[in-house]
Amino acid sequence: MVEHQQLDAIFAALADPTRRAMLRQLSRGEFSVGELAAPFSMSFAGASKHLKALEKAGLVTRAIQGRTHLCRLNAQPMHGALEWLRYYENFWNARLDDLERELTADDERKRR
Repeated sequence: MVEHQQLDAIFAALADPTRRAMLRQLSRGEFSVGELAAPFSMSFAGASKHLKALEKAGLVTRAIQGRTHLCRLNAQPMHGALEWLRYYENFWNARLDDLERELTADDERKRR
């Protein structure tokens, strides 16, 4: 199970569309900070700020090779968030199944 602090960091990181787009790009491989910044016309510093939020959540690792900062996706923490969400998916599925049973039973009673 994911600790609440890490879960908070994951959801905070995923709340931003720029960071989600960066993660999608990183799912295709390793990219430099400059390459990640390019589609958004943002500075290295701006991109680095987004990447720090992703790193805090454990979703991105950064390696420094000379002056180049290379970033990689670490999708493992998303599994913990998915497990947390799955609990509520099961909760709502059970409630919707109950509703369906009630509506079906109500229809049956009306037909009699």
